[in-house]
Amino acid sequence: MLETAAHLAQAARWPGTGEHVLAHFDDASVIIYQAYRPSIADFAITHGHFGGPDFSFSRMSWIKPNFLWMMYRCGWCTKPSQEKVLGLRISRPFFESLLRAAVASTFDPQRFASHEAWQQAVADSDVRMQWDPDHAPSGMKLARRAVQLGLRGEALHRFAGDELLEVIDMTDFVNAQRPHARDDEPLLLTPVERVYPWDGEAKG
Repeated sequence: MLETAAHLAQAARWPGTGEHVLAHFDDASVIIYQAYRPSIADFAITHGHFGGPDFSFSRMSWIKPNFLWMMYRCGWCTKPSQEKVLGLRISRPFFESLLRAAVASTFDPQRFASHEAWQQAVADSDVRMQWDPDHAPSGMKLARRAVQLGLRGEALHRFAGDELLEVIDMTDFVNAQRPHARDDEPLLLTPVERVYPWDGEAKG
């Protein structure tokens, strides 16, 4: 399991506003999260990579480095087809290559000369970047924004296979913490997360 700490203590240290990549990381690797139906998660846990009849390489797969954003998305393991949460360890060089290759999911005139140029960049990239409101344990939206990355094509194949260093079943931990999922709950534990040292340079 990952190192955890009281959510209230961590939240006091995190930025309150702005776009930040909050993540659990060390010198060599970073953890990202996804929620799946049991058949997909169990295959990954058993084999150490993704595959099997229920995992699709033909659709975009969204990964999230922020634990509480994942909890909001999967309802703390209560939403259909999201009953299991995995912590997925990848190398920092691979993670940073995804950040650099990512193209924003919406058009930004400050980054692209035209809507057509942005559309071409989207078509050429296997990685999509989206900034959404971060969420408190209760699901309340926060002023801070959290990132998620959509992977397809070669990026997805690399992530699901050779670049996946470790598969961690977080489901029992999530189920144990769900009764404490309140914003002012001192008993709530979450994985230790810090602002990832990234310069914000992406394709757009």
